[in-house]
Amino acid sequence: MAGRAERELNVDDQPNGMGKKDPRVDAYIAKAADFAKPILTEIRERVHAACPECEETLKWSSPTFMYHGLLCGMTAFKEHATFGFWKGPLVLGGPADQAESFHIRLTKLSDLPSKKAMAADIRKAMALNEAGVTLPRAPRGPAKPIVVPDDLAAALLKNKKAKAEFEKFPPSHKREYVEWITGAKREETRTRRLQTAIQQISEGKSQNWKYMK
Repeated sequence: MAGRAERELNVDDQPNGMGKKDPRVDAYIAKAADFAKPILTEIRERVHAACPECEETLKWSSPTFMYHGLLCGMTAFKEHATFGFWKGPLVLGGPADQAESFHIRLTKLSDLPSKKAMAADIRKAMALNEAGVTLPRAPRGPAKPIVVPDDLAAALLKNKKAKAEFEKFPPSHKREYVEWITGAKREETRTRRLQTAIQQISEGKSQNWKYMK
């Protein structure tokens, strides 16, 4: 505790002990749909109130709250927002292989749990992180074969360096790129992702290289 008390305050730290806020989260909220702004602001305030030492960052392009690791996060979409705990099944109780189902879908402030209930869940998540408890891995079935889409295969053939790097990738890295590209809903999005993929692959980078330490 002494180390925390002695830490120098910097421009991102809040003088009232409200942890560290990230200006990118302010920008994220400002760009969100009007219905989502008050929801995201309220979530942010509640998390900092329950966990004064949490720090903000962006993970997977969404606001994430850190406390001894990933604690919880929120995301805004066009017509709804979500809030969830990184260890949702352990916080709320449920099967580990359905972690995604523990994200609350929100369209208005009243969709949020009560402040008391939400604070209790946040404190439970904090205790799990403090204790170093990890989310049990769901049992894995047989790996599905990786089917490289035609446009990615053609782009790799045109870039020898990218093709060579892609062939050296483990199956998990190949699958990340395939799922990222094929998951695009619009043709222009897919084209943009394909161009980014070829550039990153030629540099030997995985699709999620930004989040790897």
